Amino acid sequence: MVLITVRLPSGATLAQALRHLELPEEEVDVGYGLVLIDPLDPGQGLYGLRVSESAARRTGLAAGGGPYADPRIEPYGPPE
Repeated sequence: MVLITVRLPSGATLAQALRHLELPEEEVDVGYGLVLIDPLDPGQGLYGLRVSESAARRTGLAAGGGPYADPRIEPYGPPE
């Protein structure tokens, strides 16, 4: 999975994003969901979405940008 950004109306839902990008649920990480990138300025309507690599290639200009790497975030060093 990779991350893409997509511009949608403020308050958009995952279902609206799927329709806008013409993607089936199977190609989207529905557990990750549609994430508002800047909650302090929701009027921008910029959201993050995890999709399969093939879906990211197909969405092209319909998405706002990406694909972006989505590395696993883990602690560095032993727990203290």
